[in-house]
Amino acid sequence: MPRYRYGAYRDGPDPLAAPYDLGRVVDDIADRIMAGSSVAQALRDLFRSGTEDQRGLADLRRRIQQRRRELSEQGRLGGTLDEVRELLDQALSAEQDYLFPDPSDDARFREAQLANVSPDTASAVRELTDYDWQSPEAKAAFNELRELLQRQVLDQQFAGMSQALSSPGSPADQQRMKDMLSDLNQMMAAHRNGDDVSEMFAEFMDAHSEFFPDTPETFEELLDDLARRAAAMQRMLDSMSPEQREQLAALMDQAMADLDISAQMSQLRDHLQSLRPDLPWQGAQRMRGEQGMNLPDATSALAEMADLEALDSQLGQNYPGATLDDVDVEAVERALGRSAADDITQLKEIERRLREQGYLTDRLELSPKTMRRIGLTALKRVFADADAGRRGDHDVRRSGASGEFTGQTRPWEFGDEQPLDVVKTVSNAIQRNVAAAGTGPMQLRPEDFEVRETNTQTRAAVALLVDQSFSMVMNDTWQSAKTTALALHHLSTSTYPLDAMQIITFANLARTVKPEELPNLDAGDLQGTNLHHALLLAGRFFDQHPGAQPVCLVVTDGEPTAYLRGDGDWWFMWPPDAQTVRETVGAVDQLTRRGIAISWFRLGDDPRLERFLDAMARRNCGRVLGVDAQRLGRYVVTDYMRARRGH
Repeated sequence: MPRYRYGAYRDGPDPLAAPYDLGRVVDDIADRIMAGSSVAQALRDLFRSGTEDQRGLADLRRRIQQRRRELSEQGRLGGTLDEVRELLDQALSAEQDYLFPDPSDDARFREAQLANVSPDTASAVRELTDYDWQSPEAKAAFNELRELLQRQVLDQQFAGMSQALSSPGSPADQQRMKDMLSDLNQMMAAHRNGDDVSEMFAEFMDAHSEFFPDTPETFEELLDDLARRAAAMQRMLDSMSPEQREQLAALMDQAMADLDISAQMSQLRDHLQSLRPDLPWQGAQRMRGEQGMNLPDATSALAEMADLEALDSQLGQNYPGATLDDVDVEAVERALGRSAADDITQLKEIERRLREQGYLTDRLELSPKTMRRIGLTALKRVFADADAGRRGDHDVRRSGASGEFTGQTRPWEFGDEQPLDVVKTVSNAIQRNVAAAGTGPMQLRPEDFEVRETNTQTRAAVALLVDQSFSMVMNDTWQSAKTTALALHHLSTSTYPLDAMQIITFANLARTVKPEELPNLDAGDLQGTNLHHALLLAGRFFDQHPGAQPVCLVVTDGEPTAYLRGDGDWWFMWPPDAQTVRETVGAVDQLTRRGIAISWFRLGDDPRLERFLDAMARRNCGRVLGVDAQRLGRYVVTDYMRARRGH
């Protein structure tokens, strides 16, 4: 019998969590769009802030910034210089104490030699390299100094490498290091030439794995780690004072010369900088801690800070073309742990499923499915404070389509709402299976589906004219107008599928707007309220539906200040000139002669606009409703339902 062992669950996403509700995500996006965001901005804001069940990028960035502060306060640069100076002073003091009681001339000569040693640490170490120490204590301290430098120089480039060496200065360990560096540089050179180095890497790790305690699994992993540390070392030097930089560079050069690896280390730095030019090889970093940091610790801290800075940029998503795919999940896990990496993975999964389930296109645009949901959200918002008792009053009961069946079928296309022709669909699948000489179970494919065509019979033709001039933004009414348009479109297509609807926006010129444009639609920054052009477009729309009941709704916050001239250009004047008023009144009269009453929705309390619209309502037998932005949607939708019932 198999035996099982159980333990506490420690890391990763909850395996028992329910599938994420994409509907709530779409509703969240809809709320942001209704508040004025574009589709792209709504997605960015959603991923940045997260949801009530999901941490967002902003929370991860806060944690990264906190970690960066912790690292900057961890210590100060120059700790190696302090250690070297301390050991050097210890060696000099011990040697002088040893020589003092010796009456010989040799002792006096040595004392004079030590007294003339340079006060500069690096120069003093170089001058004393060949000095014949008389004091065993002094000799031990100076040897400790040299070995400290050698180990730290190695560990700043190869993390933990010195652990594999009993004594870096011994001939055996020096030869092992030289062999490793030679093989490493050969592999780097081959990679720079475009060769596949996977086999070389495997052989390299078999021969030199003891120098790499972290055991990189691929050449790219090894390259990234070495390049990160080399770049961090250069930035550490840039962060020091000129005196510190000169001292430390000289000590490092001397340590590598003692190990006889100067040329190979220089060659390695050239390879790393050439292969990873994208890393921050220059730049100063302020370290605010009090405790001195040695070379390996300072290099590790600066490398991590560079990683965190790059990760912060990825999570910020503030550059052109930014996507969640740019975020390095492995870097997130290294910096913040498994749970943070799971948060990123979940956000990527949400974006992927939004595409797969038809809410987003590959170009991150809203699909018809999402538009329907956003329209429903807008409609709910419009009726949030109203009696919804009549909203379920459908004029038409339908099953997938509107109109009478023609008897014809056609292949199904994405977004079709016509009913499926089941017989034709199954027949297509059978014929395809037979043609392919299939012997297995028959399966339906998307190309098999066919829908039944209908002739649409329009009951009402609805034209919604929305002021898109800059004053709508200035008066903070544009978002309410856009929400109203989305709500009305959803109501028209869902509750009254036999109605035709057109949304017309007008500023210096007017234009028709497709439903999918509405979420990203912004008010224009051009002057002009060209109601004349909008009414002309509405008249053409009604001409296309001669048998339908016309419904004309106009939302504006300013009197007409522009009109469309005969040559197709536009004219603007404020205050409105007589010609602008005549042209606009003429367009109103054209609709009046056709028996089309206009409902005017006046935003704001401009007395000139109030007088103009009152006059137009009397002239047209329409009506004016002075409303505030918060109740605009409710009034427009209610008036649409009233008008199409003929009340």
